[in-house]
Amino acid sequence: MARRIFSGIQPSGSIHVGNYLGAIKNWTQLQYEYESIFCIVDLHAITVPYDPRELPERVIDLAATLIAAGIDPERATLFVQSMVPEHTELSWLLTCLTPVGMLERMTQYKEKAARQQRESVGAGLLCYPVLMAADIMLYKADLVPVGEDQIQHLELTREIVRKFNRLFGETFPEPQPHVTQAARVKALSDPTSKMSKSIPGGAVALAEEPEVIRKLVRRAVTDAGPQPAGEMSPGVKNLFLLLESFAAPDVVQKFKEDYDRGELRYVELKDAVAEAMIAGLAPIRERRAELLARREQLRELLNEGARCARRIAQETMREVRERMGLQL
Repeated sequence: MARRIFSGIQPSGSIHVGNYLGAIKNWTQLQYEYESIFCIVDLHAITVPYDPRELPERVIDLAATLIAAGIDPERATLFVQSMVPEHTELSWLLTCLTPVGMLERMTQYKEKAARQQRESVGAGLLCYPVLMAADIMLYKADLVPVGEDQIQHLELTREIVRKFNRLFGETFPEPQPHVTQAARVKALSDPTSKMSKSIPGGAVALAEEPEVIRKLVRRAVTDAGPQPAGEMSPGVKNLFLLLESFAAPDVVQKFKEDYDRGELRYVELKDAVAEAMIAGLAPIRERRAELLARREQLRELLNEGARCARRIAQETMREVRERMGLQL
């Protein structure tokens, strides 16, 4: 039986190059190796303030971007989390098994809660990792692609799995992290931080127009002050990472040789990076536009994905209810 992989992504705005190289590009390869279930986790997106008028458009835009970037709905299951109500049902059952202290120790919760007054922190933010556990466990996933910032949440999922199996009988596999050597792209305007839409001038959206890409890359920070002897500055290292991700090997080699000889001109490197990104992203931008022009077809793809996902989810929940004494 093929091993099953699950991963989710929030519809939190336009997808940028860091998201693509760090996760989505990896998904497009994994769908050929595993039974793959990919979820647009809109229920996770509402744990922080949001505009309900914008959320449906963000979901559709993300679906179009994922398919344009290479997710094949004929090969992988792609759906929207809220279209499968079993996610919230299992989340509540698991919440009843999860100690508050474990949730309060989650690093992301502590960081986000620290920015708000305790009285205004939503319970959804605290219980976010339990919903994440439900997402994974609902499909009895064997593997979960994760970045370093999600390892702690996955370990919590594994603890919940162990507790459930101990209390109610062997039901769920312990999901293993699938850690790949994905590119960790930094913000163009602050190469010490991860690429993020929240950093002005730091992110390049996959659907960005060529002139905007050129402008953003030309403004990229290269010299961040004195560096240890022989060590490339973070900004230059980030530009080389982008060049390696989008340009032909001979182009990359040429600029590396220039750097080694001390003859590298930043303006030439930036122009090469920008043009390689424009060429590499053009098919994604064009395909995304085609999909968004046929929204009903796109919605039907998501509906079909939800139907496929729900067949698995309903079977899991029948077993869970029976084991937990909730099936008359």
